[in-house]
Amino acid sequence: MFITFTAIFVFVMALLALSFRPVGNGVSQASGERLWIIGLGLIFPAVILLCLLAYGLWIGERLLPRSDADVTRIEAEARRWSWRFSYENDPRRSTENVLHIPAGRPVDIEITTADVIHSFWVPRLAGKLDAIPGHVNVLRIEADAPGTYTGLSAEFSGHGYDNHSFAVIAHGPEDWQKFLEGEQ
Repeated sequence: MFITFTAIFVFVMALLALSFRPVGNGVSQASGERLWIIGLGLIFPAVILLCLLAYGLWIGERLLPRSDADVTRIEAEARRWSWRFSYENDPRRSTENVLHIPAGRPVDIEITTADVIHSFWVPRLAGKLDAIPGHVNVLRIEADAPGTYTGLSAEFSGHGYDNHSFAVIAHGPEDWQKFLEGEQ
């Protein structure tokens, strides 16, 4: 982000410097103004915003839950002040405040709550989605690399909500298979 911001800043400063140069060499004042207003004032920002919109839609589309065969599904149930995670491969297995996922594969988290509204948020993996009583929301997350990620409930849900957190452990392929077989 810093590199992109710096490049945009340098470009804007160059345009600002160019705007103060004198108009000459047979170019009329109106022609120069038209170039700045239409070309760099309207067209350039529109192209940049369309590129950013296309990129955002592409990223967002990748995170939409689908009925893919290669997607792991996990149920997440919030309650004051813990999360219970149940795994589709073994519905009897559940973990408290620790979510285990495979790294490098999409995972659909089916989020609900047993009491009040909570929110499921793992900042490094995906956006925030609310857990609403009597309703199931589905959030797709994907960890690029194995590791431990911090998740939290960012929704005010009563005294103590600020400590309502959980861990997400992304396993490599071998470790994920061991977890599924109950060796971890």
